[in-house]
Amino acid sequence: MPTVAIVYFSAQGHTHQIAEAVAEGAKSVAGTGVELIRLAGSDIVEGRWKNPEVLATLTAADAIVFGTPTYMGGYSAQFKAFIDAASEVWLKLGWKDKIAAGFTHSQGLSGDKQNTLTSLWVNAMQHGMLWVGLGEMVEGTAADKVNRLSAWGGVMAQTDWGQEQTNEGDRKSATILGQRVATTAARWARK
Repeated sequence: MPTVAIVYFSAQGHTHQIAEAVAEGAKSVAGTGVELIRLAGSDIVEGRWKNPEVLATLTAADAIVFGTPTYMGGYSAQFKAFIDAASEVWLKLGWKDKIAAGFTHSQGLSGDKQNTLTSLWVNAMQHGMLWVGLGEMVEGTAADKVNRLSAWGGVMAQTDWGQEQTNEGDRKSATILGQRVATTAARWARK
């Protein structure tokens, strides 16, 4: 039974909603275990993130999906602190050959989210992971359409200022990504 771990930071709750949709998609694949791990600012002490239990959970998983809001064109500071701390895993290639994927959210239609997805991909490549993209054509640009923001490397989500609920199309895209990651992890685990 493959396990998909979804590790993310969410300040306003939008990235959390996308993480939940990824989890829903992964759970839809029979036999898949899902770990939803929301990074907490309290794990950052004197500028350094530390939570050995989270790193152990991620190391035990078959797939890791990374999620962060896009702030000023890149990771949130809290997520970057986690990425830096995971260098102790990188030194041992502890995540080598794990399935990886990513998602991000911002207020802007672009918001430079592609840069964040690319940065998540680069981090996964440095760990020796195998990246899974969304794999869906753009249905349209309306808020209820799958891949409405034309993201091929993962999921990009967007909400307007003051909008509490993420858009239906972005949640559907995240569910598809979770399902694709779980299916890939199951296939990879059989090899």
